[in-house]
Amino acid sequence: MLSFQRLDVYRRAIEFLALVGDITGDLPKGHAERADQLVRAAESVVRNIAEGAGRWSGADSAKHYKIARGEAMECAASLDVMKLRKLVAEERYETGIRLLEGVVGMLSKMI
Repeated sequence: MLSFQRLDVYRRAIEFLALVGDITGDLPKGHAERADQLVRAAESVVRNIAEGAGRWSGADSAKHYKIARGEAMECAASLDVMKLRKLVAEERYETGIRLLEGVVGMLSKMI
């Protein structure tokens, strides 16, 4: 296991990405662009945490953690839009927001 894979923030981001797969898999036809945007943002959170953990300088790591934090915020906004449009079940929405709150909180401390 690589060092970033042991990070709680990484594991929580992976858990969110799995949830995103469930959410986007249940979207009705005509929402492919919305699904793609959410998937790309969720994957970016995961990738930037890993890349930040692999950097040598604190400033370089922080840059990637800031990007990951911004992408997590974008994911939350996407979930808000899906909730407004009645495209995501309340339980999945709540789970997603709870996971993202944890990710954002941990990343804020890491920055």
